[in-house]
Amino acid sequence: SSKEHTTLVAALKQADLVTSLSNAGPFTVFAPTNAAFDKLPAGTVNGLMKDDKKEDLQNILQYHVALGGLKKEDFKDGQILGMANGDNVTISLKGGKIILNNSAQIIATIPASNGIIYVIDGVLLPPPAKK
Repeated sequence: SSKEHTTLVAALKQADLVTSLSNAGPFTVFAPTNAAFDKLPAGTVNGLMKDDKKEDLQNILQYHVALGGLKKEDFKDGQILGMANGDNVTISLKGGKIILNNSAQIIATIPASNGIIYVIDGVLLPPPAKK
């Protein structure tokens, strides 16, 4: 119901992931704001919202979810988190701030019935697929 996350909610619906994230969990979700999506190159979000890009969208969104309810005090500098899509995110602690992949900062924490939501100011993009 957050006005700051309408793009994320629309993407979750398009990717058919709403039900998955409504399960018991626990989950740690890194939730980019609308402003974070706006930082992506022009046309990126619209392109990912097309039916033929559903798999790519699912991959990106699952790269924002870790299994388990990780509290802020659980994060360590240099820690590697395994994400739901199979890739990893690296945690950095800088000046009291928690940074993901040197690109997105946690700006708020929202407890949820099935885990924790961390509001972030950037969209995490998974590494390119290995060939």
